[in-house]
Amino acid sequence: MSSRFSIGIDLGTTNTALAFVDTVISPDSPDEAMVATFPVEQVVAAGAVDQRETLPSAVYVASGTEVPAGSLNLPWRAEEKVVVGHFARELGARIPTRFIHSSKSWLCHGGVDREAPILPPGSPEEDARRSPATVATLILKHLAEAWDNTMAAEDPSLALANQEITLCVPASFDAGARNLTVAAAERAGFRHLHLLEEPQAAFHSWIESAGRQWRSQVRTGDLVLVVDVGGGTSDFSLIGVTEKDGELELRRVAVGDHILLGGDNMDLALAYSVAGRLEKERDKKLDAWQMIALVQQCRTAKEALLSDPSLESAPIAILGRGTSVIGGTIRTELPRAGLDEFLLDGFFPLCAPTDQPARARRSGFRETGLPYATDPAITRHLAAFLVKNGPSVAEVFPDRTPAPGQPILPTAILFNGGVFKAQPLADRIIQTLAAWSRSVGGEAPRVLNHSDLDLAVARGAAYLGLARRGRGVRIRGGSARSYYIGIETAAPAVPGMAPPLKAMCVVPYGMEEGTAAQISGREIDLCIWTGEPAAFRFLSSTTRRHDQPGQVFDVDGEDFEEHNAIETTLPSVGGSEGEAVEVDLRSHLTEIGVLNLSCVDRQSGKEYLLEFNVRQQSAD
Repeated sequence: MSSRFSIGIDLGTTNTALAFVDTVISPDSPDEAMVATFPVEQVVAAGAVDQRETLPSAVYVASGTEVPAGSLNLPWRAEEKVVVGHFARELGARIPTRFIHSSKSWLCHGGVDREAPILPPGSPEEDARRSPATVATLILKHLAEAWDNTMAAEDPSLALANQEITLCVPASFDAGARNLTVAAAERAGFRHLHLLEEPQAAFHSWIESAGRQWRSQVRTGDLVLVVDVGGGTSDFSLIGVTEKDGELELRRVAVGDHILLGGDNMDLALAYSVAGRLEKERDKKLDAWQMIALVQQCRTAKEALLSDPSLESAPIAILGRGTSVIGGTIRTELPRAGLDEFLLDGFFPLCAPTDQPARARRSGFRETGLPYATDPAITRHLAAFLVKNGPSVAEVFPDRTPAPGQPILPTAILFNGGVFKAQPLADRIIQTLAAWSRSVGGEAPRVLNHSDLDLAVARGAAYLGLARRGRGVRIRGGSARSYYIGIETAAPAVPGMAPPLKAMCVVPYGMEEGTAAQISGREIDLCIWTGEPAAFRFLSSTTRRHDQPGQVFDVDGEDFEEHNAIETTLPSVGGSEGEAVEVDLRSHLTEIGVLNLSCVDRQSGKEYLLEFNVRQQSAD
């Protein structure tokens, strides 16, 4: 489409941001395109509305008694129940049972029903509960309303729904999480939508900020590591710099697994440290909900200390929960002394390039919750990523093939994510990679500096809208995973042993948006029964780069990751319910980056969409 504005949105775990380019008034030169940040109007205190560069990805559902009537009103509508953004976070630090945060992490968690009202998890306040998908819609809808109130007040054609929007998702999001994100955006009124991986958006932001000089800062053969540690996740990507027809070309070479490890974990660790001190020094023991409030208080205190080096400490206040536990508000402080060392030693320890993340043995019983990483050491997860993806990089740069079991080492680093606003944490990553490079006689990687870490993803996404119009540089990517349909092998029943599983490739790694693949099932006799739902086991891989649609493989080792099933029901024809119908498969990676899979009836040619099951997987 041709819209006036190219919009970029970073729907973050902790903060959401919007950036834009006015394609009418921006200069023709793509290197001088003017990317601007949109200040988001939001409630910042009871009865007070102001603009902020980011919108905290937080929702508070009021009971009606916390604040005076009208305190949550916005300029464009009255609101007595739900508040999104800065004030939601403030209220939630006091009353966590009605506070929803980190919903993005739940949106990609296949172990729960992501369209059911499960947040806040375990809250006794049933009227406050919302689904992860609903929370994403609430946040995006707030952005749209704030934009329209400012930019489209006099010209409705400039409404956000009429603009080209690039919405960012983690590189590690699977097809189900991507589809849920798109559905949330569509409910918020977005019509002209594209998806973009966050590390690619960060790199596009670096190109935009470097302007004409970006080509002089990288060279053919460079391997750029994008380290993205945000509020809820750690994501790693590798982007290769190649040459084609005398011009530099950027290519996404590898992406890491989805690791639930980030600023939230650091806040939790700080909260346990403070709670331990309170119990030891004051004989104060916090209950479960006070601990949740303490986590939010520690996040606020941590951000204050990291953003203002002059502060020696930051205050913490936790409401009491009755005289049987604690009477009155508990006040303490988070001291600066030891904060950097606490975070460095716990989350960024120095390690060897061949170290692997520790894996704790799982208990037979486990509380329902997010599947957080077992090992908090981000540096060990990084080492594992670089070892795992050595063969992938060797396909692009054959002269840089690492020895077996050794990591592929980058020549440049680009940081992204609010965690790295704390310079000591970025310095530890630099120090670690430099040590790994020296151990094999190499040079320390260069650091590519760019603008505000909180806004880079949104700015890069807005810039990509220009690139789609031929006014900027694009990174070649395609699908970051290969996708497979699971096929259970016909075998006699054996007690305690599941039938062996095979995987048929339906989407190859790197499949470009807007393309489709037809998979004939004649060789393996694919069929589906009419009149009853059929569930297909669904798998993916980030490392199998050569599998082609229709090829079948044994599922073994750690190459494959299984996701929620995908389902369909073929209607019965002429009352012949329960008949087997032979089908082929069709996979389509849409222009916006969403995967559609269909069963195609061989006789009629009719297609039946396979829908992702977003509910909790069966334990069977």
